[in-house]
Amino acid sequence: MTAVSKSTAQHVAEPVVTDRLVLRLFTPADADDRYAYQCLPEVARYLYRPPLTRDGCSESIAARAQGTGWRADGDTLLLAVCRKEQPGVVGEVVLTLTSAHARQAEIGWVFNPRHAGRGYATEAAGALLSVAFGRLNAHRVFARLDALNTASVRVCERLGMRREAHLVESDLDGDRWGSEYVYAVLAREWEN
Repeated sequence: MTAVSKSTAQHVAEPVVTDRLVLRLFTPADADDRYAYQCLPEVARYLYRPPLTRDGCSESIAARAQGTGWRADGDTLLLAVCRKEQPGVVGEVVLTLTSAHARQAEIGWVFNPRHAGRGYATEAAGALLSVAFGRLNAHRVFARLDALNTASVRVCERLGMRREAHLVESDLDGDRWGSEYVYAVLAREWEN
């Protein structure tokens, strides 16, 4: 038996709407928009993986197009981030259930650099945190990020997440040792 309640063990399929954004499930028609930023080396450099291929983007979208249950370790909710009343995907947010028993989830975001500096990542991640702590009953949500990724550090800090760890040379990215920060926030600390 897991600590996730039956009311939480559900598909999160309906869009999440903020002042400027709509967070929704990806559709096959979004593959080109997603590929436009996921193929960029400057985007992939902080993700400790090579840029995604067009086929990789399409396969990932197809695997999650119906949403995901929120019951077991590894269940993942991947949402496209779109501007209201404007076509196209500007980025994505992801929430992964890392421990159903302890109600722990990892949050992440990736955005097209063309849309950087407008606060979209903070707004979208904040909306996803509200879903995590509200509908999904998470106790703690954390983010792991490359210590050189200053834009994501600022997002975490704007969201009120605390830096819990600095892991020095904790991962190998090709021939570069990468250091990681871990930021987190508890449900009782989250302000909607």
